[in-house]
Amino acid sequence: MKNPNQKISDFLFEVGTMRRLQRMHRQTLLVEDSSDTIASHSYRVTLIGWHLAKLEGADPYKVVMMCLLHDLGEIRSNDHNWVHKRYTKVFDDEINKDQLGDMPFTDLYDIVEEYELRESRESILAKDADVIDQILLLREYEWQGSVEAKKWLYRDELRHIDQIKSKAGKELGRTLYQRDPSAWWQDLSTNINR
Repeated sequence: MKNPNQKISDFLFEVGTMRRLQRMHRQTLLVEDSSDTIASHSYRVTLIGWHLAKLEGADPYKVVMMCLLHDLGEIRSNDHNWVHKRYTKVFDDEINKDQLGDMPFTDLYDIVEEYELRESRESILAKDADVIDQILLLREYEWQGSVEAKKWLYRDELRHIDQIKSKAGKELGRTLYQRDPSAWWQDLSTNINR
């Protein structure tokens, strides 16, 4: 077995490649957004997950870790949009084992395995966070005028909300459908320097 620091170093270099992996829904949404990577997606999913954990009284550490790791396997299998998924089989168990199975600590592997089962409250919240980030992204693209994003967002009468399992997640998701993506800065703007 490699020196533990060598294994950790290799893992961290691999994780660094997440910022270079574009998400594939750009094809079906007809958008050109180079800022939407697996890393940027995972970052926002993590912050969503933390809030859901707090709202639901779940373990925020566990939810945050699941959110950070939820797409780690896509470093090796790549992201797949909703059309690709129809034709692609991904061997998640093999990827998880190869990526994390012989790390010096088993925690990361155990967290990913628990997330994949979707049985614990924390794993459900982490998946809800993943869906909520997709709603955010589609709302942002819709706000920019993407007809395709609007189709996906409102297809089957809020189908994204139906994928969310937690009460807090559903409430947040419904709010996102009603909230303007630029509302966060509207009370902050000024034409006067301090």
